[in-house]
Amino acid sequence: MAIEVGLIHCAKGLTVLATHSYGDVPALDVLIYPGGQGTRSHLSDPEQLAWVRRQRESVPLLTSVCTGSLVFAAAGLLAHRPATTHWASLEHLGRLDSTINVLDDVRFVDDGDVITAAGVSAGIDVALHLVDRLAGTSRAREVRRGIQYDPAPPV
Repeated sequence: MAIEVGLIHCAKGLTVLATHSYGDVPALDVLIYPGGQGTRSHLSDPEQLAWVRRQRESVPLLTSVCTGSLVFAAAGLLAHRPATTHWASLEHLGRLDSTINVLDDVRFVDDGDVITAAGVSAGIDVALHLVDRLAGTSRAREVRRGIQYDPAPPV
């Protein structure tokens, strides 16, 4: 999903096809807002922030990965909540809204209807957490085994 249907060229060379625009996307159960440099302009884009706020009204679970949480903060969705983001943007998160309880020592924060994840690899952790929440622990374990994910770092 994107502002309009078509190809999206990502920062590191990946190209994805958005098959729905914001205007024709079907009802969502979960919104996962990504991070990265491409979202920086969203922080000051009134239309984008209004769209994010509208999602809060209809989407039961909002999640972000990496600096996607900055967009949630700019939209006012993290006020008086615990949240996290990429380690290099933790201070920025707090500057966007001083009422956010910025957590710097966690991989992700599940605050019920809003989940924020730290950096990119924490996105795997939160994805498995979502599978656990939505499909159960045994399914999450199957997925973890299937992707051979072992969170213990090699170094």
